[in-house]
This record gives sequence, C-alpha cells and structure tokens, in this order.
Amino acid sequence: MRVHVDRSKCSGIGLCEMTAPAIFEIGDDGQSQVVDPEPPESERSAAEEAVSNCPTGALSITD
Repeated sequence: MRVHVDRSKCSGIGLCEMTAPAIFEIGDDGQSQVVDPEPPESERSAAEEAVSNCPTGALSITD
C-alpha cells in the first residue's frame, strides 16, 4: 500500500490529518503531506477512511 496526495487538489481542510495522523499532516504551506507513504497494514483502514472522506479527492492509495 502506498498513499499519495495530489497537492494541486488539496485545500488544506485537514480531515486527513484528523483521521489518520500517523500518515498525514498539514505542512507549513497549509496543504496535506504524507508523513508515511507506506504505512503498516494496521493503518490501512485509517488511510482508506481519509481517502474516502477527502472533500477534494486529493488523496489516493495504490497497492
């Protein structure tokens, strides 16, 4: 599993960071960034929830 942020779509709302703080954080520029691009399996459900809840569709997961 690999987590991605399309920063051109990110509006910096921060739902991803609230949902999966071990994976995402809001950077100094106000946009989401990936802290752990290949999180452990135990974080998969949090990553999937963050992706599905992103209002701008900026987040994605690839296997």
